[in-house]
Amino acid sequence: MMNPLSPLQIQTAVATLKQGGVIAYPTEAVWGLGCDPFNEQAVLKLLALKQRPMAKGLILIAANVVQVESYLQLLSSDERQRVVDSWPAAQTWVVPVTASVPQWIRGEHLSLAVRVSAHAPVQALCEAFGGAIISTSANISTQATAQNPAQIGHIFANQIDYIVDAPLGGNLNPSQIRDARTGAVLRPS
Repeated sequence: MMNPLSPLQIQTAVATLKQGGVIAYPTEAVWGLGCDPFNEQAVLKLLALKQRPMAKGLILIAANVVQVESYLQLLSSDERQRVVDSWPAAQTWVVPVTASVPQWIRGEHLSLAVRVSAHAPVQALCEAFGGAIISTSANISTQATAQNPAQIGHIFANQIDYIVDAPLGGNLNPSQIRDARTGAVLRPS
């Protein structure tokens, strides 16, 4: 699939991320909110907007395996291969990590959810940003996910710093989430 984002959209989204802003963007199935995972203030702002407790942890979404390679180090070679072979796709894996991964990303867990997306807008954003970004549904926790940019603006009272207006992928449900160690499905697709 060709990248439907204009150079200006990519430039604006990346500048917003690097300045600590929160963006909304289309994923494989739903609208997502994202920010720089290593900017604590940006992540705290995103969590406050969603009214989501930090303890739950967040998903990192990337353009390629290289962008999440450092999080795959505690997997066995077979576990790592199973994860890598599933990407790029709407397949999120929960991988074990050390306490060096910031708590504002991993929550109360010594694990982290990571995905390499096949959705062209996500790939373009992460490529231009130079790394993985936070990916969480564009909604207030426990409420319905926004279906379009206008709903995002309404739900979040225009507090999102930039909305990447591009098409969603064709998936009907959010990504499947599986445990990278056991293969167990934690959230069906």
